[in-house]
Amino acid sequence: MSDFLADPFHLGSFAEPIIRAVRREQAEQRSTARHSHERGQLLGSLQGVVSIGTDHGHWLVPPVNAIWLPPRVEHWLTSHGAFRGWSVYVAEVACATLPGSARVIHHSALLHEAVARAATWPEGLLSQAQSHIASVILDEIASTPEEPLGLPMPADPRLQRIARALADDPSERRRMAEWAAWAGIAPRTLSRRFGLETGLSFSAWRQRSLLLRSLEMLIAGKSVTTVAFDLGYETVSSFIDLFRGHFGTTPARYLNRASGPDLPKR
Repeated sequence: MSDFLADPFHLGSFAEPIIRAVRREQAEQRSTARHSHERGQLLGSLQGVVSIGTDHGHWLVPPVNAIWLPPRVEHWLTSHGAFRGWSVYVAEVACATLPGSARVIHHSALLHEAVARAATWPEGLLSQAQSHIASVILDEIASTPEEPLGLPMPADPRLQRIARALADDPSERRRMAEWAAWAGIAPRTLSRRFGLETGLSFSAWRQRSLLLRSLEMLIAGKSVTTVAFDLGYETVSSFIDLFRGHFGTTPARYLNRASGPDLPKR
């Protein structure tokens, strides 16, 4: 455990607060251009799905999750529908022991309560009690395992072209050899480089893209049956089995878990 997490009292002793928590809400879709922050950012959704993109991947953030972005990571954001969400900004000095790359984590009850309290704090340095809560938030960011809600992007421009086309329409049924011919790359090279650059085989990447799109559609209110057939699954049960294998639960249970408590307005 880092000094910041082991000794929370000194978190309030800096010239600026070690964390700042804010809640944002707007009736229309929220979309931001590419930007970055001097601080690290933990961002969560209270309604619907938020998509986050960087040069290295794309992530989905449903209400049951939050995404960690280290300082100075360029990113862009799009909400699917009206935006209701929150952010915790972490001073760079406290980010050294936190994950060094973007990742989605589970928004636990403990993290929810800590962020809810931090969102009510007035501006200014932290008291000792507030420093304890800040320490809990930092500990949750540091220790909560990553969840499989990211889609790593390859670096090779030819593979990027395929990846973007599949991300735009994951139900596209072309075979790998056809994709290779479309992008002007040998099938064996495509297969080898996709694994090297993304950490996933081409088929595994494609399946993850489908499952992440299914999550967007489910949280938007589409039925399991509609999602399964719209995305090209042969049966509803085969879709449910794949969903459970990836997310650890059925679509219905995931949606129930995703409708959690709200945060107070600041």
